[in-house]
Amino acid sequence: MLKVVLKSDVPGIGRTGDVKQVKDGFARNYLLPQNLAVVATDEALKQIEQQQKKLQAKLTQERKKAEELAEKLNGFSLTMTVEVNEEEKLYGSLGSADIQKSLAGEGIDVDKKCIMLDAPLKALGIYDIDVKLHPDVTAKIKLWVVKK
Repeated sequence: MLKVVLKSDVPGIGRTGDVKQVKDGFARNYLLPQNLAVVATDEALKQIEQQQKKLQAKLTQERKKAEELAEKLNGFSLTMTVEVNEEEKLYGSLGSADIQKSLAGEGIDVDKKCIMLDAPLKALGIYDIDVKLHPDVTAKIKLWVVKK
C-alpha cells in the first residue's frame, strides 16, 4: 500500500487534497501517470495545504460576490415584451438565453446556465425565476412576459 495525496477529485477514491492509502499498482499505473496524485511526502503535504488555503480564499471571495449579486437580484423585476398571435400565445418561446440577454441589457451579467427554468416559457404571465449564482446562493427574480 502506498500513501498518496490527491491533486484532483477521483471518483470512488476521494477529493482534492485527501491523503489516501491505495494499492501500489493503482498509484504507479493510474494515479501518478495521469497526474491525479503525488506520493505523500512532507513537502507534498505542505504544498497541498498551501493550495487548499488559496482555493478556500478564492471560494470565499466567489461566494461573497455571489451574495452581493443575489442581494441586487432578489426582488428584481424584469419585463420582456414579445410577439403573440391572436390567441395570445407566443411565437416560439423564451429560454434562459433570452432572459440572460434581457438581464445584460439591464446591466446585470449572469451566465445563462445559472438561470433555472424547468421548461421554456410559452405563455404571457408573471414568473418567479431562480438564478443559481453559487452552489449555496440562489436569487429570485420576477419576470413579466407581456405582449407588444
